[in-house]
Amino acid sequence: MRVDHVSYAAERDGLKATAARLGGLIGVEPVDGGIHPRFGTRNIILPLANDNYVEVVDVLDHPASDKAPFGQAVRARSEAGGGWLGWVVAVDDIRTAERRLGRQSVPGNRHRPDGVELRWRQLGVKGLIADPQLPYFVQWEDMALHPAVGADTKVSINMLQIAGDPARVREWLGLPEDYTPVQVDFTFVSPHGTPGLMSVTFDTPDGKVTI
Repeated sequence: MRVDHVSYAAERDGLKATAARLGGLIGVEPVDGGIHPRFGTRNIILPLANDNYVEVVDVLDHPASDKAPFGQAVRARSEAGGGWLGWVVAVDDIRTAERRLGRQSVPGNRHRPDGVELRWRQLGVKGLIADPQLPYFVQWEDMALHPAVGADTKVSINMLQIAGDPARVREWLGLPEDYTPVQVDFTFVSPHGTPGLMSVTFDTPDGKVTI
């Protein structure tokens, strides 16, 4: 299990402008990610080092966005002005999380602009909607097509700041109390209002940048 990516809902000026602004802050060129037909969303990717990436996502004017939990989550966050939507962990076998949470994962896919199709299974978006401090799970069908593969950058995720309860997050992830994160650090603060992902700190060649 590892942190895979963080999702940022487009702000009021739209997907491209939001992605360009975030990319400029951390020094990463945005890459068009394509459309999620099952979810009624589309994204732009900021590929990072260490098999991580930032997903900037926006909702489409499509019935799927009203039915799929991910589309609902993106729409709600964008209509509130945009910003950090949540964080995602990658697992090798999502069936373990299915058994622990008593839920079934759902398939996801998108076609990149070059026609290549990415496929995965995901679980826990409804948990994210109910309690935004919680990540959701993803299992990639082919890691050779992971959005961060081939990223020509030294920019990486350094730390996630989450408004919430670390014990609740460990329980959701099925981790022991003495678990120590690797590669990405976490800080938890008491939520004033809705819990969730508050900020992400990046290591860049010019120093740390917090968004």
